[in-house]
Amino acid sequence: MKKRVPKILFLITGTLLTPLVFSQTLQPWMSPEVTDAWKSGFKGQGTTITVVDDFNSKTKLFGSFDGVRKSQQHGKFTSDEASLIAPLATIRTQDFNNGAAVGLSASGLNIINLSYASYNLAGYSINQIGWNNREQSIINHAMNGNAVVAKAAGNDYGTAVGASNGSGKVDYLNVALINTKSAIFAGALDKNGTTTNKANMANYSNVAGTNTAVQNKFLVVGVTGGSDPYYKLYGTSFAAPVISGYSAILGSKFTTASAPAISNQLLSTARTDTINNYNANIHGKGEASITRALAPVAIK
Repeated sequence: MKKRVPKILFLITGTLLTPLVFSQTLQPWMSPEVTDAWKSGFKGQGTTITVVDDFNSKTKLFGSFDGVRKSQQHGKFTSDEASLIAPLATIRTQDFNNGAAVGLSASGLNIINLSYASYNLAGYSINQIGWNNREQSIINHAMNGNAVVAKAAGNDYGTAVGASNGSGKVDYLNVALINTKSAIFAGALDKNGTTTNKANMANYSNVAGTNTAVQNKFLVVGVTGGSDPYYKLYGTSFAAPVISGYSAILGSKFTTASAPAISNQLLSTARTDTINNYNANIHGKGEASITRALAPVAIK
C-alpha cells in the first residue's frame, strides 16, 4: 500500500472544538454578497464545519483575515476564515497528527474543509493508496453524501485536478473525491469578480481540466491576499474555506437539505459572467455566488 504524503496548500511571497467569535463585519477579502446573506439572517447557524489541518506544529504563517495581524498555524487561519464568513456555524478542528476518523454532528448540515493535498508519484490506483482512518472517513462521507467536502484544488500552476503536476506527483485525495456525491473542488481567482471588473484565474491555482466529472464539481472564488500586503494569505488553501462558509450559510436557510443538495446548489448557481474568458476547462462551473444560491425558497 502506497502511503500518501499530506501537503498544505498555501503560498506565501480527537476532534477539538474551537470557540471562534468574530464580529460580523465584511472584510476586504470577502465578496459583498456575504453581507446580503447576513442581512437576511443566514449566518451558518445550525451547521457544523470540521476543519482538518495543521493546528499544533511549530510552522506558522503571518497574516490576517480579521484585520488583526497574527502568527499562527495554517489550520487556525483556515478555520478563522470559514468562521468569519459563517459566524454562527459551529467550528470543529482536527489536527493532522490525529488520524482518527472524522466524526459528524448528529444534527444540521455537516461540512468538511480540506486545505491540503495527499501527493504521491503518478501511476497508482486509488486502491493502492494507504489511506488512514481520517482520509478514508472523509472519502466515505463525500461518497455517501453525508457532508459537503470543500477540497482545495491545489497550487501546481494550472495542473488539472486529478492530473500529475510538474514534479510527476498526483494529489490522490483529489482523485478519490472526483466521483463522490458531495465534494466541491475550490480553485482561486485573483479577486472577487463583477460584471464590470471581471476576475482572472490566479496564476498558481490548479484548474478543472477536461474531465467533465471534475468540471461539474469545480468552483472558483476570489483569494485576494496575494495582492494585499496586509492580509498576505493566498493559495487554494484559502479558497476552500470560502466554499465551506457559503455551504454553512446555505445550510442555515435550507435546514432540511442534504449535503449533495447544498453542494449542487452552489455549483448550479455559479456565475460565468464575472470571469474573464470563462472556460469550463479552467473555471469549472464558474464563480460561486452565495446570493444566487440563496435565491430560491427551497431546494432539493
